[in-house]
Amino acid sequence: MKKALLFLLLFPCLSVWAFDFGLVLDQSGGYGGFGGEGRVDYKAALVPRFSAMFGESGILYLSAGMNVEYLYENWSFIPELLRSEFSWRFPRSEFTIGRMYYSDPLGFIAEGLFDGGRFTIDSGFGNISLGGWYTGFLYKNRANIAMTDEEFVSLGTVVDFDDFANTYFAPSRFFAALDWVHPSIGIGLLRARLSLLGQFDLSGEELHTQYITTKLSLPVNAFLFNFGASLGFTGLIDGDPELFLAAELGADWILQLAFQSRLSFLARYTSGASGSLGAFLPLTTINQGYVLQEKPSGLTILSLSYIARLYRNASVSLSSSYFIRNGTETFVRYPVSEQTENGYLLGNEFFGRLFYSPFSDLSINLGAGVFLPSMGNVTPDHHNRWRIEFGIILSLY
Repeated sequence: MKKALLFLLLFPCLSVWAFDFGLVLDQSGGYGGFGGEGRVDYKAALVPRFSAMFGESGILYLSAGMNVEYLYENWSFIPELLRSEFSWRFPRSEFTIGRMYYSDPLGFIAEGLFDGGRFTIDSGFGNISLGGWYTGFLYKNRANIAMTDEEFVSLGTVVDFDDFANTYFAPSRFFAALDWVHPSIGIGLLRARLSLLGQFDLSGEELHTQYITTKLSLPVNAFLFNFGASLGFTGLIDGDPELFLAAELGADWILQLAFQSRLSFLARYTSGASGSLGAFLPLTTINQGYVLQEKPSGLTILSLSYIARLYRNASVSLSSSYFIRNGTETFVRYPVSEQTENGYLLGNEFFGRLFYSPFSDLSINLGAGVFLPSMGNVTPDHHNRWRIEFGIILSLY
């Protein structure tokens, strides 16, 4: 509210035509581990939000989170500024500044909230946008940046208010992206997206990366086919380049049954550290698998999922995902002493989730799954990894 009032004082010529506010309580938690040993985690977030329109072109949106977390047998209170942005629309363009959402075409190179600005224009042949964002003011576990071993270790460090600056904030990185999106090329069926993204390390490590990414989507009757690929580089600036790759192929089938349902297949590949290729290195870590929850580097994933809306306010999803590591040096989370010498097959994950929304202001979900290394040859004798979890979202007003 203070930011909104300050904005009005600085720009008194603008009038607020309409505004809205609300309060959301978001709770989630789980219990999981290896074999017969498990650990509890819990998170509750109270999220106030405010939005207002300025004239016919300006939109202000503010939100924050007051988070309580229980992780690694420790309680912590985490304040956080969430999506907070101001957008101004022109006849064929839009400018946005603040803490906003951005995602690359594949959704696992750079995805989440970032601080910066973006300008988008309708060119007549698709939308073109140019933006630049900084990560150093974000809460580290929200940004989830783990490009180096030190950054990965930092994610598990509890926030210490006596050392707030060194334990709260995400790594200091800047990235810029030029995106092109066309919703209907040719006869109006093919959707295309192309992105050029450059990431620059401002922490002194000088780990800079660049990405060329594309994704195509084609609906055919009851099917939707997707293909995406990303070509990435490190070392272009210092003259010692290394190449890494990512690609995915997916298909969705809308089934003609008595209830709404969809069957989906997804194959995803990210290069590992082997041969002439380096390990795929995303800016933000989007965990792969509901139970395994691993960084998308050096993995091939073959996933089959099914979701059905059984009743008006209830649905269920089931998935099976098989994990294969691409090289023996990238994926080494399990103890090396337990791994077979030339194993690449990690195992299979099964997961199911039930969604229930008795009314519009309340959403509940329950999920459970298991990862079976015995279905692979990397650590076939290792304990199964399992997880049970829940989520509740309540809109208070």
